[in-house]
Amino acid sequence: MLYLSKEQAEILLAHSKKGFPNEVCGILAGKGEKVEKTYQMANSDKSAETFFMDPQEQLKVMKEIRNQDMEMIGIYHSHPHTKSYPSAHDVELAFYPEASYVIVSLKDQDNPSIRSFKVVEGKISEEELIIK
Repeated sequence: MLYLSKEQAEILLAHSKKGFPNEVCGILAGKGEKVEKTYQMANSDKSAETFFMDPQEQLKVMKEIRNQDMEMIGIYHSHPHTKSYPSAHDVELAFYPEASYVIVSLKDQDNPSIRSFKVVEGKISEEELIIK
């Protein structure tokens, strides 16, 4: 289970729309299942089908998260043209089995969707995402 505030969900949606038609990505930090801070990251792939976080930017954010006594609890990215479900490429890049993988789909621009998944050893399971 993962908890996002309405404001955090809006941040993810706004970031996804701003980056359209390419994928965007970011890190979710917090404690336990509750997101306390979102970090918008640059997609160095600059692609509509893949994302890759800049390693230097990622290292800087990870240090900040540790210094604020939080943990990386999730990674988010957008799917500008497909549903919010992990692609084969997403599964290949799922290096953190404890993390939630949140996907924002803009396939239906009038009705975007946000879903969260766990990816462990290549197996995908949807987890409950509570936005309030």
